[in-house]
Amino acid sequence: MDQLDQRACLGEFLRSRRARLRPEDVGLTDYGRRRRVPGLRREELAQLAGVSVAYYTRLEQRDGHNVSAEVLEAIARALRLDGTERAHLMDLARPKARRRRQSRRPQQVRPALRTLMDAMEGVPAYLVGHRQDVIGWNRLGAAVFGDFGALPAAERNLVRLMFLDPATAELYGEWECQACWVVSNLRLYAGQHPDDEQLSALVGELSVKNEEFRRLWAAHTVADKTHGVKLLRHPLVGEMRLSFETLTLPDDPSQALVTFHAEPGSASEDALRLLASWDAQRTAEKAAEKAAGMAAGMAAGMAVERAAEKASEKSAGKKAAGPAAGQAV
Repeated sequence: MDQLDQRACLGEFLRSRRARLRPEDVGLTDYGRRRRVPGLRREELAQLAGVSVAYYTRLEQRDGHNVSAEVLEAIARALRLDGTERAHLMDLARPKARRRRQSRRPQQVRPALRTLMDAMEGVPAYLVGHRQDVIGWNRLGAAVFGDFGALPAAERNLVRLMFLDPATAELYGEWECQACWVVSNLRLYAGQHPDDEQLSALVGELSVKNEEFRRLWAAHTVADKTHGVKLLRHPLVGEMRLSFETLTLPDDPSQALVTFHAEPGSASEDALRLLASWDAQRTAEKAAEKAAGMAAGMAAGMAVERAAEKASEKSAGKKAAGPAAGQAV
């Protein structure tokens, strides 16, 4: 799968939004006729939007060429779309001019931003880029959510970890809600970047390997949740409720810094502080082990040098003694 089919996504999105509405939701009278599919009929939606049934049908059947912004707005109102869904509809129906395909090179993190994350003591944080790839983190972020550095770069993806990593699945106390959110956010990204080959590969892999991902992806839900609360069940410190804030970088909107904090005076704050203390101790122990290893290596090196010097001195002494003995004879 090289890229996502934008026209197919448009039709599927419209059908999914139409299916969630009932006649009474939009002020129409339901005369009790049996409905073959859930939600509004096409003719009912067309009536609400003020367009012909044939025109709306063409939109659902992948023919969205030259559709006007006014018609799309009318359809969005008829479907009761929120702001995020409306923007997604515009992306699908009126895609921007095809851009150059994104480079496969990893996104770069500014050194100053890494320094900022490292300086955020007591605040778990990570940086996400395209497709919800994790491209940067601080120590406490890794202590809370897992050692990103131990994973290959291609596997440092929040959506992939949610569905394919058992430890990540067990970490989230409200896994279903979190799984729905990451897929909805990925759907939103897909509408904006249909030519992203790595996105297509990710969706293909997850669709093959996880049935729940397939179900959520087919629902065509879109969301852009920038703040909220996550319930975590950490294997070391137990349950924590952490509020999060997502801060998009002004100079690179494709990157966002996600920070977490606990309510002051709460049990979650105590658990987070305990985890930070454990992580600091573990880091200190690793540093001490590394220093001890370096010291042992230096000592061994010096011992080898001294042994070599002694051997060289002994060899030189023998050479000096040889001619003198010959002269005495």
